Amino acid sequence: MAKKIPMRMCVGCRAMKEKRSLVRVVRTEDGGAKVDPTGKMNGRGAYVCPDAECLRRAVKSRALDRALEVKISPDVMEQLASEVERRDGV
Repeated sequence: MAKKIPMRMCVGCRAMKEKRSLVRVVRTEDGGAKVDPTGKMNGRGAYVCPDAECLRRAVKSRALDRALEVKISPDVMEQLASEVERRDGV
C-alpha cells in the first residue's frame, strides 16, 4: 500500500497541494511570523505555493494575516518573497 501524502491548502490560490511543495509561514510564540523552510517548526502554520502570483494574491487579500491571526511584518514578507523566488526557479 502506498504511503499517504500530506496535503495542504495554499492561502493564495486555495488549491490543495502536497505539503512538501509549499512554502510554510509560522506564527511564533511572541506573536510574530517566520518563514519555515524545514516545515517542522512549532506553531500555527499557513502555506503558499512557490509561485509569485499566489504570493501576490495572498498578500493582497491578507489571507496570510487571517490564517495566522497576526500582522505579517514587511521583513517576513521579504523573506517569504525570496523563498518563493528561490523555489519557483526549481
